[in-house]
Amino acid sequence: MSIEFVGMIFPRQWCETRGVRTPDFDLPFIRHHARAHEHAGFDRVLIASGPGSADSLQIAAYAAAHTERLGFMIAHRPALTAPTVAARAFATLDHTTGGGRIRLHAITGITAEPQEGDSLLDKTERYRRADEYLEIVRRTWTAEEPFDFEGRYFNIKGAFSPVKPLQPPHIPISFGGSSDIAYQIAVKHADLYALWGEPLSGVAEQIGKLKAAANAAGVAAPRVSLSVRLILGATEEQAWQRAEQILAQIKANPQFAADSPWQKRIKGTGSERLMAAAARADRHDRALWMPTATAVGAYGDTTALVGTPETVAQALLDYVDLGVTTFLNRGYDPLYDTVDYGRWVIPAVREEVQRRQARFVG
Repeated sequence: MSIEFVGMIFPRQWCETRGVRTPDFDLPFIRHHARAHEHAGFDRVLIASGPGSADSLQIAAYAAAHTERLGFMIAHRPALTAPTVAARAFATLDHTTGGGRIRLHAITGITAEPQEGDSLLDKTERYRRADEYLEIVRRTWTAEEPFDFEGRYFNIKGAFSPVKPLQPPHIPISFGGSSDIAYQIAVKHADLYALWGEPLSGVAEQIGKLKAAANAAGVAAPRVSLSVRLILGATEEQAWQRAEQILAQIKANPQFAADSPWQKRIKGTGSERLMAAAARADRHDRALWMPTATAVGAYGDTTALVGTPETVAQALLDYVDLGVTTFLNRGYDPLYDTVDYGRWVIPAVREEVQRRQARFVG
């Protein structure tokens, strides 16, 4: 089993400690940050997508032009674009990035986004729509002749794309969510299932549900990704001092003030799970710390593993023991944390996994 590491790049240098996020671009930073991930040993970087944000495919294309092997996990919201149009766009990018370096990361979303032309409110219906959407995308990538699709949300006649992905049999798909229906959709379409950094017991529970859904569908379960921030220090004391400093900076950021629109956003099941774990305790397991999540309303990968590189590497390995194969890790000092993860954490985790495998084979 190989362990995959995924970082994250934004159009400019930003994180929760650096004030309100703005829409401007810093092209030199995108280049430097993408190259830093490549040199640090990351396999891919996630490129986020959201209302009013930069187009994730365009950011991936730019970063790919300035790297050689780095892969791109491109967040994509089903149904905001026609599925056949999206399929062609991703297939094209699979060629132009060179070597088939992309992954489609499907983001169902927790509510309607009317400003984006999306008015579907019911969460279960949103997942069902994503199911149809991904089916059409995959068929567009693989069909050798025109096809029709008649569903509840999409009706398509004579769909066909002569532009096929470079990666066989098609571009890989990842999927996330913590609702029961999310597991059912994931096992149909995805080869990677994305979870946020919960306590070990919560991750084990979700992996169990994913495997149960796969068994019910008669298919192999997707691999599992875990998204968690890493806060490192030369000593445990220094790591926790840095963590407290980061928390203070987040709390001082007006974007996350108690009465801000950000804090009033609707929370999905995943966010509710993080908030519930945080209510039980600030610290869990070997090194998991929850206050960074509660400070921002647990909107995503906002929990953190805190400690020396050795402690954090062992904490990641605890998740490997549960079946996690991919880690999405980003820091609060985006560029320098990327370098430090590549220096201290990524090789330590990979070497220990290889050592365990060699011992098992022997």
